[in-house]
Amino acid sequence: MQLTDQHPLVAHATRDSRLIRASLGERPDLTPVWFMRQAGRSLPEYRALRATQSMLDACRDPALVSEITLQPVRRHGVDAAIFFSDIVVPLVLAGLDVQIEAGRGPVFAEPVRTARDVARVTAIDPELVRERAEPIADAVTRTTLLLADESATRGEPIPLIGFAGAPFTLAAYLVEGGPSKDHLRARRLIHEDPAAWEALTGWLAAVSGVFLQVQVAAGASSVQLFDSWAGSLAPAVYRSAALPASRAALEYVRALRLPTGAGMSHVPLAHFGVGTGDLLADIATLDLDVVGIDHRVSLDEAVARLATAVTVQGNLDPALLFAPPHVLDAALDRILAEGRAARAHIVNLGHGVPPETDPDVLTRLVRRVHERPDAA
Repeated sequence: MQLTDQHPLVAHATRDSRLIRASLGERPDLTPVWFMRQAGRSLPEYRALRATQSMLDACRDPALVSEITLQPVRRHGVDAAIFFSDIVVPLVLAGLDVQIEAGRGPVFAEPVRTARDVARVTAIDPELVRERAEPIADAVTRTTLLLADESATRGEPIPLIGFAGAPFTLAAYLVEGGPSKDHLRARRLIHEDPAAWEALTGWLAAVSGVFLQVQVAAGASSVQLFDSWAGSLAPAVYRSAALPASRAALEYVRALRLPTGAGMSHVPLAHFGVGTGDLLADIATLDLDVVGIDHRVSLDEAVARLATAVTVQGNLDPALLFAPPHVLDAALDRILAEGRAARAHIVNLGHGVPPETDPDVLTRLVRRVHERPDAA
């Protein structure tokens, strides 16, 4: 698939944004900063918009998605927008029966636990996601146009980050039927029926890959693959049962051809996983531009474990958002110092923004990052 010169990387100069430059290994004048789950639960304006709609309905309302995605950009002054959606949206587009229950998360009406269940699900053509993704593409395009307006006001390009769930995390939800503390059923299937597991994660790689392609084709300037539950796997199991499918999902983005005017060879690829400190050397083999680090590993230690030239992202403990300002400031200063060990650094949290967070704390945090020139 060929992207055109109308893509925001060219038309809106997002290739020159702090986020994209840092993703590709440069150190811009200021360290870029954005927050996972910045678009959503912590913002009162978000809660007011969502008062009458379910999460999955909201994710398929282009005008609403655009507004929610832009809210933290306007309020906090972050350097990038993250597309407002949910990792199960492509599964909804594929026709699976899933609901997001308040206080619990995604719940599937028919869990996938046997070879027969896997055969039923994988019989669905992943291209259905593309065919049914018009609301997603519309939302991305609307959002990038609004970001262009915001960029003109700010005098700095603001890119949109697309995202999808990694195949292992999606498989864990499908097999468990919903959230789980230990993902025992998913880990059991890996060992009980490796062929069924491989078929399921291969199908999910295509579903996530198509979902990422849709977002980039419509205007996203980079993508991030979220593997929320990969940390439940031992390294050897991760290498055999999760890594191949993540690689396959990312190949869908690698296959996109950028226009000559983009001045870069590919759409930047990022990966974030929770509890993946012991997996970083394996994650590095995905040939990523950015690796997100959770709060359990220091950035300088993560760089050593990655042992490759890659930009690191993170990794402020979300709990510190509730600490006294001087404690938060000291932690941020430490993280900025640790980030010097990598070729470039993008400030973020070590997980998502908690819903109880005071939005003013995030705004102040962004301002403090931007007050610290990233002199090489």
